[in-house]
Amino acid sequence: MRLILIKFFIIFSLGLSLQGCGVFGDSADEANPENEYAGWNTEKFRTEAQKMVDAGNYEKAIKLYEALESRYPFGESSAQTQLDIAYAYFKNAEPESAIAAADRFIKMNPRNPHVDYAYYLKGLVNYNRDIGFIDRFLPTDTSQRDPGSAREAYRNFEELIRRYPGSRYLADARLRMIALKNNLAMHDVHVARYYMKRKAYVAAINRCKYVLQNYSETPAVEEALVITISAYDLLEMEDLKQDTFRVLQANYPNSPMLGTAVPSDERVWWKFWESLYYK
Repeated sequence: MRLILIKFFIIFSLGLSLQGCGVFGDSADEANPENEYAGWNTEKFRTEAQKMVDAGNYEKAIKLYEALESRYPFGESSAQTQLDIAYAYFKNAEPESAIAAADRFIKMNPRNPHVDYAYYLKGLVNYNRDIGFIDRFLPTDTSQRDPGSAREAYRNFEELIRRYPGSRYLADARLRMIALKNNLAMHDVHVARYYMKRKAYVAAINRCKYVLQNYSETPAVEEALVITISAYDLLEMEDLKQDTFRVLQANYPNSPMLGTAVPSDERVWWKFWESLYYK
């Protein structure tokens, strides 16, 4: 009797399993998305994926491109598919996946005529990293963000220019590098401001020196000079203060600091700049 019950239980369990396969048969398609695209050729995949990109449905586009690459890994357009996947990841706000896909393309297709785009795309990914929805519509000071991604983007564009001096993406890359350099310089100025508030004057001077040495063509230089003069004044290092003041006069003759708004008492002139810059 016990054996009969065991056999009945086994048969009943198998019946439920088979019924589940019938009722939930689409789960097999979910596990194997290839079934969803039965009969699709390369052109069909690319057309549908492009439709998804145009519609802003990048998640679906990624699935289509990945299915295409899986089905036709060695097709004529396989390299282009890899680039398309990287771009779709970028637009879908998946920076790590986008960079991984671009690096994979570079490794597998070092002589491809579009490899410069992979380097450019890496720069774009890092350039736009950490920019949120609100940042895209409201003015924000990007120089106050963590500069790690900005530095990486700068290196990406720099590598593009070095490797592919004839690339069609150079003009845009150079403009972005200027913006990145300005932001990186201002980030260091923000740090110097913080040191001034903490009365860490030597640290502020060193950070400003870094700006003057590495970002000499950026708008941040004027304020870096002002902070340096302020710090020397507070440290009572008169000779260095006057040397830096002359540099400011020579390079920024129209600086507000040289105007009538400066207090007549030489010992407190820096407070005028504190009111301008440290709000």
